[in-house]
Amino acid sequence: MQTRKYDLEERLVDFTCRMIDVVEALPATRAGNYISGQLIRSCHSPAFNYGDAQGAESIRDFVHKMGIILKELKECRVALKIIQKKEMIKPVLKLEPIFRETEELVAIVAKSIITAKQKL
Repeated sequence: MQTRKYDLEERLVDFTCRMIDVVEALPATRAGNYISGQLIRSCHSPAFNYGDAQGAESIRDFVHKMGIILKELKECRVALKIIQKKEMIKPVLKLEPIFRETEELVAIVAKSIITAKQKL
């Protein structure tokens, strides 16, 4: 049985790698190229910005940086919904695991922001 990693940095790096696979699977159409361009930026941002958040200079700085991560994860979630709805990757069920991971990461980051704000 595989043990689950709970290190957020590792999960964000794994998320980015998995999202690269999604981007590479998108069709080379006008819509596919547009979504892949948006997605490649938004799916890398959480991992890179988490590294920045770890070096935050204050709780307020941490909250701000985590807020950017949350915004980018939500952008990824919306892109995945569009990809699913338009069936740009088939079978659509292949996207369920990465969609679930996106939802979990959104929840984790949102909770981290709430917890940090309570310390202010």
